[in-house]
Amino acid sequence: MQNEKIVLITGASSGIGAATVDKVIEAGHKAVITARNTDKLNAIVKRWGEDKVLAVTADVSKLDDIAKVVEQAKQKFGRIDVVFANAGTGVNAPGIENGDPDEWKTMLDVNINALLFTAKASLPSLKETQGQFIITSSIAGKITLKGSVYGASKWFAYGFGQNLAAEMAEWNGRCTTICPGMVNTPFFDEAKPDKLDPSDVADAVVYAISANTRCDIREITLMPTK
Repeated sequence: MQNEKIVLITGASSGIGAATVDKVIEAGHKAVITARNTDKLNAIVKRWGEDKVLAVTADVSKLDDIAKVVEQAKQKFGRIDVVFANAGTGVNAPGIENGDPDEWKTMLDVNINALLFTAKASLPSLKETQGQFIITSSIAGKITLKGSVYGASKWFAYGFGQNLAAEMAEWNGRCTTICPGMVNTPFFDEAKPDKLDPSDVADAVVYAISANTRCDIREITLMPTK
């Protein structure tokens, strides 16, 4: 179809990523999905079909892994128009004094290194299509949260998005940073049904990629109504 886009989504097996797969396909696009959970990825492919979804199991905190995802995406669909760098995680032990450095390392590998590596691996392909890079940051990346290393990692994601947008603008590429408030995802032990739904963030992604190419939507902030 005209205006069909090939959308690569990291962290696609659950939560915001999985919801975004559904939304982009419903909007007439095709998806390349990656995460570490092969079974969940395969279930998504089974639901939508191999003609619309390519699943590649990968640990996106490893540059070689995400580079493999990009390569397979190009092999199947010929190009990449959008990359949604959505993979992210948190920690159990809050604060600095009582925080767990091992948890910090795991989280920073995903929230920072995976973001860098996803951009590094995909920018040459996006340059070919004058494509778009989308980042899941957080409202936590715009406010002060006492002792929050997670929040600091999302400050990085937010700042990186602004800087990447300036770099991509040199070749008419676009970069959008999405900053949701609390989202009801498996990230939390208890359901939070009065907060944002993953589909709300997915709707923001579809909005960003459907804008006219003259319009570079740099930032979207979403907050629960109550």
